[in-house]
Amino acid sequence: MKKLSKYLLAVCIFGAFFCRPYTSFSQSVELKSNVNKLATVFQCIDYFYTDTVDIESLTETAIKAALKELDPHSVYMDKEETKEANEPLNGNFEGIGVQYQLNHDTIVVISPVSGGPSEKVGIVAGDKIVEVNGENATGKSVTINWVQKHLRGPKGSPVNVKVVRQNVPELLDFTIIRDVIPLYSVDAHYMVDKNIGYIKLSKFARTSIDEIADALNDLRSQGMKKLIFDLRNNSGGFLDVAVSVADQFLPVGKLIVYTQGRMSPKKDAVATADGIFEDGDLVILINEGSASASEIVSGAVQDWDRGTLVGRRSFGKGLVQRPFSLADSSQIRLTIARYYTPSGRCIQKPYDGGSEEYFKELSERLKHGEFVNQDSISFPDSLKYTTASGRIVYGGGGIMPDVFVPLDTTSLSSYYKSLNVKGLQAKYCIDYVNSHRKELNKKYPDSKTYIDKFKVTDDIVNDFISFVEKNDIEKDMDGYNQSKKIIDTQLKALIGRDLFDMNTYYQIANPLSDEFNIAIELLNK
Repeated sequence: MKKLSKYLLAVCIFGAFFCRPYTSFSQSVELKSNVNKLATVFQCIDYFYTDTVDIESLTETAIKAALKELDPHSVYMDKEETKEANEPLNGNFEGIGVQYQLNHDTIVVISPVSGGPSEKVGIVAGDKIVEVNGENATGKSVTINWVQKHLRGPKGSPVNVKVVRQNVPELLDFTIIRDVIPLYSVDAHYMVDKNIGYIKLSKFARTSIDEIADALNDLRSQGMKKLIFDLRNNSGGFLDVAVSVADQFLPVGKLIVYTQGRMSPKKDAVATADGIFEDGDLVILINEGSASASEIVSGAVQDWDRGTLVGRRSFGKGLVQRPFSLADSSQIRLTIARYYTPSGRCIQKPYDGGSEEYFKELSERLKHGEFVNQDSISFPDSLKYTTASGRIVYGGGGIMPDVFVPLDTTSLSSYYKSLNVKGLQAKYCIDYVNSHRKELNKKYPDSKTYIDKFKVTDDIVNDFISFVEKNDIEKDMDGYNQSKKIIDTQLKALIGRDLFDMNTYYQIANPLSDEFNIAIELLNK
C-alpha cells in the first residue's frame, strides 16, 4: 500500500504544482475529481485484484497511454530513459572518453577523446578492450548498452580494463579514472575552396552555439565569404539554441520564430546584433530527416530570403515540448505550444491518424515518389504564405526547399543495401586501419595528404569483397559495380575517419552528394 500511495501522491503533486497555475478554478475542480477517480481505481486493484500487480509498471503504462492520446511528441520517460535522452543535448557525459565501435563482438577503440582520461593513461586507436573490471568484454552479450553500463560512471571513479594491442604479445592493464567527456554537435567544418566554408550540425545541443561560433570564426579566418550549413538528418534539440543559431545569420530586429499555445501566450524571438555571418551568401541543406529546431532555422532563413534551402521537404514538426520532472526522476515532455516561422507558418504535419501513422508518414512519401519527383508533392492554397520579398512558401507539413534535389537511387544496388544493413564497410575499415596503421601513418602524415593521394586499389576491393563473403553476403560483382563509386568512396572516407577525424570523412564523402554539389554551383553563381 505504501508503494501505491507514493505514486498516487506523485500524481496529485504534479496536478497541484504544474497544472493549477494554468487553469481556471472550475478546471481545477474537474482535475481533482478525476485524480480521485484514478486513485480509487488503483486502490481497488491493489486491494482486490486476484493476482499480485506491479503498481509502478501499471502507473507508467497509464501515463504513457494518457499522453499517447494527445500528440506524437508528448511522451513519458522513466529515470534511465530521461538520462539517456538528455545526455546528447546536454553536451557531455561521464566516462572513460573513447570513440569506439563493436567489431567482431569486441570493443575496438576508434580514437581516444583528445585530453580525455583514456588518452592520459595511454589508450590508443586500434586497442581492443577485452576485459572490464574483471568481466569478459567480448562475445554476443557485449552490446552497446553493456559497454555504456560498464565504461560510463561518476567522475572520479576508477575502471580497470585489459587491452589487446597489435604486435604486443601480452595483455595491457590500465586503470582509467572517469571524467566529464564532451559531446560535440558540430560534426565537421572545413573550407570547400578558398571562398566557401562548410559546417555540419548534427543536433541543437547546449554547446552548439559556442561550437558554431568557433567554426564560423575559424572559417572566416581562412577567408570564408560563403557558407554551406548542413542540417540534413538533424532532428532538432533545444528551441532557444535554434534561435541563437538562426541569430548568427539574420540582421538585428528580424523575427526568428514565435510560439503560442492554449496556455502559453505568444512569445517572439528576435535576432540580436551578435550574428557572426549576417551578410555572406548562405545555402542550407535539409531533407526529410531535418526536424524541429532545424526547421526553425531553415524557416527563418527562407522567410527573410536570407539564403537558399537545398534538398527535400523537411520532417514537419512544429510542436514545442516542455519537460516536467516527476518525483522519481522520471519525466514527461508535454507539448505546450506550436511554433510559427516569421511569415506565420506552422509547419507541423497532421497527426490525427495517431502516432503510428504519423511516424510512418515518411515511408508514405517514399511510396508516393516524393523523394525522387517534386511533382508528387502538393500543398493546399490554405497553407500558402509569402516571404519578405513576396515568394510563395507553404506550411502544414514541413518546409519545402527552394531547390528540390531528388534522392539518387540508381546506384543503390541490393548488394550495397545488404552491406549497409550489416555495417560491413565500417567494420572492414576498422580491421584495415588496425592492420596497416603504421604504414598508413608513415605514408599519409596528415589529412590533406591522405585526401589527395590515397586510392582504393584493386587489392583493397578484392580484400573487402572476401571480407563481405565471410560475413554471409554472396559475391555480386554486378551489384558492386553498380554501386562502385559509393562503396569505394565510403571505404576511403571511413579509413580517413579512423586515421584522422570526421572532417576528413566529410571532405571525402560530401562530393558524392547531389545537394552538396548543387549548393557549390549556386554559391559560385
